[in-house]
Amino acid sequence: MQKALLWLRRTAIGLAGAVIVSVPAGIWLWQDRNSIEDIDLQTAEATEAAADAVTVTWLGVTTLLFDDGETQILIDGFFSRPDILDIIFHRPIVSDAANINYALDTFRMRRLAAVIPVHSHYDHAMDVGAIANRSSASVVGTESTANIARGADVPDDQIVLTTNGDTLQFGKFTVTLITSRHVPNGFGESHLLAGFMSEPLRQPAAFTAWREGGSWSILIGHPNGTTLVQGSAGFIEDALAETKADVVLLGIAGLNSQSLRYVMDYWQQIVGQTGAKRVYLIHHDDITQPFGQIKLFPNVIDNVAAIVPLLKEFAGAGEEQIEIRLPTFGEPIVLY
Repeated sequence: MQKALLWLRRTAIGLAGAVIVSVPAGIWLWQDRNSIEDIDLQTAEATEAAADAVTVTWLGVTTLLFDDGETQILIDGFFSRPDILDIIFHRPIVSDAANINYALDTFRMRRLAAVIPVHSHYDHAMDVGAIANRSSASVVGTESTANIARGADVPDDQIVLTTNGDTLQFGKFTVTLITSRHVPNGFGESHLLAGFMSEPLRQPAAFTAWREGGSWSILIGHPNGTTLVQGSAGFIEDALAETKADVVLLGIAGLNSQSLRYVMDYWQQIVGQTGAKRVYLIHHDDITQPFGQIKLFPNVIDNVAAIVPLLKEFAGAGEEQIEIRLPTFGEPIVLY
């Protein structure tokens, strides 16, 4: 009995020691991150938009507001921003009404025609139902995206199911959804939280309830020009071989953990094949930060600053140099 008690005591002391050591180590690792200023890229210049200009406003991660003065299209719509403790402890999360109302009002989303997630993970699609219920916007995407909207009681006539190659018209905008892939972040070509949602997703729910449901490359056309949104750094070989774009909004989360060959192929498949002459890097910021506060991921998660020099090298390697920049949160970029 005494031996058992002694063993339990030593085990408890050992566990306590491990916690004492690991907690500060975890805190240090989470604080070890580069700053935006460490990325050797110019930010998009603030330019006064002409009346007929098409603009895009980056609102963190891959949330993008397109506007031609008549119609607005929102890619994703992730305003709630659950914090890191919600993720670590797997706590149920729910859309933040105050954040959503603030974003819709501050960025004057009063002509919103469509909300289109690049895929259905929580950091892309968590708030689509709440946004649709505050507007007449259609929620566009896969069955998984539709089930997020249904879980928020979005009316059926505001939900638009799409398949590969479908093109939809919203005002002067055309939107074409092309099947793509999520960046690999698991074993081999797999990724975390793959799979589909076959039933309406009711909030609150743990972040793991939001499954990918399939990913899109989203081509947004307009009489003035064309932009490709690549929200996740995955690709299907030659899926964009017949697609041309003036501008690419390029997701880079997870690229630093891929091989050099993968990064080269990703750039070629998304930027090279489309012939884009301007690239803005997105999905480089920590998704657990409050809405509007832009910080890079901790280096232990994803050292995005380390991948940028390689992308700059690719951008300058051809006969015609490609302009590559960072967007500034909340500042409209004139696309064309």
